[in-house]
Amino acid sequence: MNAKKSFENCIFNSRFFKNAQIKAEKIAQNPELLSELIHQADKKALEKGRGGLGEAKDSLVIFFRMLRAYVRGEYRNIPWKTLVAIVGAMVYFVMPLDFIPDFIFGFGITDDVALILWTIKSIKDDIDQFSKWEENGVI
Repeated sequence: MNAKKSFENCIFNSRFFKNAQIKAEKIAQNPELLSELIHQADKKALEKGRGGLGEAKDSLVIFFRMLRAYVRGEYRNIPWKTLVAIVGAMVYFVMPLDFIPDFIFGFGITDDVALILWTIKSIKDDIDQFSKWEENGVI
């Protein structure tokens, strides 16, 4: 197993990720909680900036757009599994104390970025479908 896969496995098997997934199930069912999570994640993304998040910043922006459209009722073609995956990644992202705590300068965001990028890869088809909807207004 390569180092990247090993690192990802450590994140996915951590109690922090498991807690994020449990919270995600509850948040995904409540539009007010979901809106608040989007706000918190957007605020943290702005604080970290592009430099800290790298290519995960673009993925977060897609998550934000998708979830905002979902909350507004404009786009409901998100499978439950995908919705929970996105919300779980965002919950993990906003958690200051996770597998690598955010206060560890230079490394604290590494696990967050890895999880966001993994989530994007795992739901690529749903992201592509949403992008088509955004472009054309149809699925």
